[in-house]
Amino acid sequence: MSANPRVAEYAIDAQFINRWSPRAFTSESIAEETLLGFFEAARWAPSAYNSQPWRFLYARRDTPHWERFLGLLNEFNRSWAQHASALVIVMSKTTFTAPGTSEETPALSHSFDTGSAWGHLALQASLDGWHTHAMAGFDQALTRQELNIPEGYALHAAVAIGKLGDKASLAEGLQAREVPSPRRPLSELVAEGDFSL
Repeated sequence: MSANPRVAEYAIDAQFINRWSPRAFTSESIAEETLLGFFEAARWAPSAYNSQPWRFLYARRDTPHWERFLGLLNEFNRSWAQHASALVIVMSKTTFTAPGTSEETPALSHSFDTGSAWGHLALQASLDGWHTHAMAGFDQALTRQELNIPEGYALHAAVAIGKLGDKASLAEGLQAREVPSPRRPLSELVAEGDFSL
C-alpha cells in the first residue's frame, strides 16, 4: 500500500487514520493468543449499566470451524474473505438485568454498546499490525442456525481479520478500492445545538 492519503481536520492520534478495512489478506494463520488479545480490548469497552451485551464467536483458518464460518458469508464477501486469518460473528444480548433487580428488561443501548466494543477490537488489531473488515453481507438466519445462537441475541456483523495482502489477489474491480477510504467532513457530521446537518 502507498502512503495513507487520509488527513485529519483536527489533532488526533494517528491510530484513528491508520486503521482501515482492506479486502486483500495473506492467508496466514493467526495465533489464538493474538486473536484473544483483540477480544480483550473489546472487553473493556463502555456499556450502559456495565451490562457488556457484546458477544463474539470466531473461527481461525485451518481449524475445524473455518469452512462453516466461511459458508455464512454471501458469495461476494466469501470471494475475498477466504484469505483472512479469522472470521468473527458480532452479536449482542438484547436484554439485561438492571442493578437491584432480578428481571431481564430490554437493553435499549445493546447495539450502541456493541459498536463500541467492535471499535476497540478493530483498533487493537490495527495497533498490533493486523487488519479487520466488518461485513453486513452474511446470512443471519443460517448463522443463527449453524452456530446455535438463541433468541434474545441480535446479529450485527461478520468480521474478517488478517494481515494485509497484495491487492493483485483481488478481482480487478476491487483492486482500485484497496486504499483507506475517505470520510465526510466533520461539518457534515457534527453541529452544535439544533439539528442543522
